[in-house]
Amino acid sequence: MRRYGLTRRGFVLSGVAGLGLASTGFAAGKRGLTLAFIPQENPEKLIGDIKVISAWLSERVGVTVGGFVTIDHAAAVEALRNGDADISFMGALPFVLAEAEIGAEPLLAEVYRGSPIYTGRVFVRRDSGITSTADLRGRDIAFADPISESGYLYPLDGFVRDGLLAQGQDPNAFFGRVYFAGGYQQAMQAMASGLVDAAAASQYAELLLTPEQQSQVIWIAETAPIPSHVVIGRKDLDSALKQRFIDAMLALNEPENRALLRHVYSPDGYIVADPAAYDGVREMARRYGLIK
Repeated sequence: MRRYGLTRRGFVLSGVAGLGLASTGFAAGKRGLTLAFIPQENPEKLIGDIKVISAWLSERVGVTVGGFVTIDHAAAVEALRNGDADISFMGALPFVLAEAEIGAEPLLAEVYRGSPIYTGRVFVRRDSGITSTADLRGRDIAFADPISESGYLYPLDGFVRDGLLAQGQDPNAFFGRVYFAGGYQQAMQAMASGLVDAAAASQYAELLLTPEQQSQVIWIAETAPIPSHVVIGRKDLDSALKQRFIDAMLALNEPENRALLRHVYSPDGYIVADPAAYDGVREMARRYGLIK
């Protein structure tokens, strides 16, 4: 796990350093369509998933599709900025930052358990004796990613709303140590194995643990509703190619293709993204100085 200074510049620099953690071997930005995936799951699993979904999309879209796993959300944004990726799967907050910085466009939104909305939660071990956010004073916490909405900003705002931190205050003023684990699964494993006292991640992140670990974990706080993860495209992506990609992804909702959804983070399906759905995330990002 990594510890960073909690500034916006630190977010971006941390991502640039890790751009292109793992690849399917496709030459990013050279031909066809390149997809960037964030490691909310085990990156090695994602590599296998990328190979499967890229092959299927190549047939549907009519160009060679490939992809790679970035080290975090910030690296995915930088990949779009630099032309190393055309499309990225990411959370709502990094999308809002990418929209403000490079004009990225929302294409598709995930539907998970019947809804395009979810929450973030703060998880602890059942035997920890921790029952409230106040009990985490001086304790160690693993956040998923410094520009994750459910794995950082929204849970952090919960500590502010609970009166435990002032808005904009360094979280280290409340916690013992603050770590960014690199994804939901990594943060949850750090908590479940006792490396840290708590983890902030998606409400569904406990499903990334083993059944035995799940029985040993509880959540003690939940965030306000958050728009689901989004698939975004760079501003200058060819419009015809973009539409073919959108049509192909929506075809995953068809019964004969639904088994392939497990290779794109296992949602129930996709819907066309509504830019207005992210207004609350934009407001949160402005409040914390991440966008103007």
